[in-house]
Amino acid sequence: MKTIIIIQARMGSSRLPGKVLMPLEKHPVLRYVVERCRMVADVDDVIVATSTLPGDDRIADWCVANNVSYFRGSEDDVLARYYECACSFSPDYVIRVTADCPFVDYEMASEIVRTMKRMPSDIVLVQGELPRGLVVEMISFRALRHIYEHGHEPRHREHVTYYAYESPHDFSATTYDAPANRRYPELRITLDTEEDYALCQAVAEHFNGEVGVSAAEVVSYLNEHPKVAAINAHIEQKLII
Repeated sequence: MKTIIIIQARMGSSRLPGKVLMPLEKHPVLRYVVERCRMVADVDDVIVATSTLPGDDRIADWCVANNVSYFRGSEDDVLARYYECACSFSPDYVIRVTADCPFVDYEMASEIVRTMKRMPSDIVLVQGELPRGLVVEMISFRALRHIYEHGHEPRHREHVTYYAYESPHDFSATTYDAPANRRYPELRITLDTEEDYALCQAVAEHFNGEVGVSAAEVVSYLNEHPKVAAINAHIEQKLII
């Protein structure tokens, strides 16, 4: 079962431009994401998928300098970029991660991979409400191809797996119950605004820039320090249209 992780990354962002290479304590955000994805069990490769825009040359250059696999494709058609990237690596399964999640949960992702190995299907459905920025999505390459061929609405082309949740009868599914100590949906551990950055900076500083700090420890820290958790609590996630 060949499994790859594809990380969506771009410099353009309406609310926080250049966020993926902004520093968190000792390292840029993208370093956190890549290294944590490399800690996921039974993954064959981790690839950064960015665009062909000149503004994203910095991401490609960072990947070259840090010996990270990368792929460049469409800026606007993210689904096409994702699918074409996957085609280049011929996987059985693809795990989707976005580069604005510096504390993505590699332990939970490893359990998701093990769940898929025990009960193979097209997609893993995670049960339990979680903080934004921790969980990964795992789908079969067959499912990704189906989404690419049938998901034609703008929301499908921008949000890679969205078609699968709108058309569940097209796909077989395996469920995974998220651990109770991660089920704090009121927390926001992602990077889209200055407030998000301030929170992630506080977390990184508390753990002395440790790239591999467990997501469970991050969640525990935020629960124990409500003033830090409140930094970005008022931020509303952009709607999918």
